[in-house]
Amino acid sequence: MSLSHSPAALGAAEAGAPANGRALVIVTILFFMWGLLTSLNDILIPHLKSIYTLSYVQAMLVQFCFFGAYFVVSVPAGALVRRIGYQNGAVAGLVIAASGCLLFYPAASSGYALFLFAFFVLAAGITVLQVAANPFVTLLGDPRTASSRLTLTQAFNSLGTTVGPLFGGLLILGGVAVLSEAELAALDAAQLSAHRAAEAAAVRGPYLMLAGTLLVLAVLFAFARLPRVVHAEPAGEGGSALAVLRHRNLLLGAIGIFLYVGAEVSIGSFLVNFFGEPHIAGLDHATAATYVAYYWGLAMVGRFIGFAVMQRVSPGLTLGFNAACAMGLILLAVLGEGRLAMWAIIGVGLFNSIMFPTIFSIALHGLGARTGQGSGILCMAIVGGALVPFVQGYVADNAGLQPSFFVPMACYGFILYFGLRHARVFLEPTPAR
Repeated sequence: MSLSHSPAALGAAEAGAPANGRALVIVTILFFMWGLLTSLNDILIPHLKSIYTLSYVQAMLVQFCFFGAYFVVSVPAGALVRRIGYQNGAVAGLVIAASGCLLFYPAASSGYALFLFAFFVLAAGITVLQVAANPFVTLLGDPRTASSRLTLTQAFNSLGTTVGPLFGGLLILGGVAVLSEAELAALDAAQLSAHRAAEAAAVRGPYLMLAGTLLVLAVLFAFARLPRVVHAEPAGEGGSALAVLRHRNLLLGAIGIFLYVGAEVSIGSFLVNFFGEPHIAGLDHATAATYVAYYWGLAMVGRFIGFAVMQRVSPGLTLGFNAACAMGLILLAVLGEGRLAMWAIIGVGLFNSIMFPTIFSIALHGLGARTGQGSGILCMAIVGGALVPFVQGYVADNAGLQPSFFVPMACYGFILYFGLRHARVFLEPTPAR
């Protein structure tokens, strides 16, 4: 997920800086990597739930620690980047994220608590990385083609979220023998302990690979010749956060971002277990991971469709239409069964596609000099990804997994209202998650 920042707050690039193809490739890879790392959570949640015999609420601590880092680290990350610069900030983010990946190695033998800490450190690194890397998308080349470069990097971020479940399914879930409940019940205490240890150890190799990749990227980014960015505080951005929240569109937009990210993340977090339900598809975790990739892949496809549609249709109306379709598909998944219910919940990904950037842009419309402040508030609202899955987990534990999808459905209900309320708002291009 990428944090958006006001162009005025980024300062100015060195005049006449030439396009740097190699640097753009590196930045694009960064977008891909944090998309991959984020969607891997959807694979690890059911994996860790099985290993440590967790309730759904306990399993959702993964998303709480991961997306809670966005809320905790966003402001300090901005201060850090202002102090050391955007290029060094990106390097720092990569190193911190690599450290989080390395923590998965001892966590495999230490227990769930260290896994949760590793998720927080990993997400903290991604937050710093995004705060630092986003400006380079517009600085690496001709300003007139900045929008096309931004579309490219966003596409690769979505590609990363699509590849992540495939990567996790193959190297993590596919590396452990899948035992039925009857087979697990037949194991004695020592055999069960050994099996659980093997399941936990399956994360070591893949996350060591990811740590190594992030460190290589840190070295490449450190030596890349990037435009020099001089930070300048824009005039007229004074005032408290409470003051800027008096803009009703920003307040409603922050609630919309909170609920949207929460709904998107919550659905992804429960997909593997949902696909494993006997009356849905009865898939083992490794096979289910392949279908999770479709959920994220459809979001990538939907971005291009949405871009074309919003050339002619009001973005607010498009947002409302997508929210209504998402609600209808969730209702079908909750009330239906079999492959119909499975593909209905996967189809929600297609309609998620344009929601984040559209909500973001509507919320910032008309803020003027306070756009930077508003952007920071909206980025902190990403903490919805930490809290909404908890609510769905509670419902799943007490009412059942299938009915728990009413929680994200309610979130989309607010987004439907928000979109229709702002149906006539003109939008400017805004970075997407």
